[in-house]
Amino acid sequence: MARKKVKLAFIVNDAARKASYKKRVKGLLKKVNELTTLCGIEACAIIYSQYDPKLVVWPSPFGVHRVLSKFRTMPELEQTKKMVNQETYLNQRIAKAKEQLKKQMKDNRENEMNLLMIQSLSAMEILHNNMTLDDLNDLSWLIDQNLKNVDRRLETLNKNADISTSQPQMAAPIAMNEEVTLVDQVHGLDMNADTMQKQGFVNLINGNGDGTMPSGDANLQNGF
Repeated sequence: MARKKVKLAFIVNDAARKASYKKRVKGLLKKVNELTTLCGIEACAIIYSQYDPKLVVWPSPFGVHRVLSKFRTMPELEQTKKMVNQETYLNQRIAKAKEQLKKQMKDNRENEMNLLMIQSLSAMEILHNNMTLDDLNDLSWLIDQNLKNVDRRLETLNKNADISTSQPQMAAPIAMNEEVTLVDQVHGLDMNADTMQKQGFVNLINGNGDGTMPSGDANLQNGF
């Protein structure tokens, strides 16, 4: 069962806020522990609140000092490279949400113009009721884009058709010696037999001549 989505807002009730703090501190420390194990990194956590007089330190005071000492030895640029405070974090989230909203509005506008174009094609006229100048401009742009896509598609199909017609497939002719070799393999002929005798077998197989065998070795005639 999926968890209920939590509303990110200050909890007014004191008891509920304290209970939520204790539960989420445990969850946060568990996540830090999983992060160090799965990703092989060094991390620490220090949590202070008015609900607990003692600091919450993970993994230990010595571990926290070791991680902070290593952090301080890094160049200042590396220390502040991805550092954000609450204000910076919220600004980043707002900027990302605005970009998503802008993209969604663009998609909605394009879908709206597509629907209007289809309706106009069905009615065989531009349905300009309650349409503004911006609507007409957007519709004109969308129609131009669709026409360009159709032209590109037709150009591609024509090129493919030209290539296929300019390269006809020719069947390779069978050489006479290949026919003789085939007959020799099927009927067990001697590869050193007379050329006229072989030609007679080929003519017989191909239906040429009167079907009589040329004079030669009787064993070849009987073997056929």
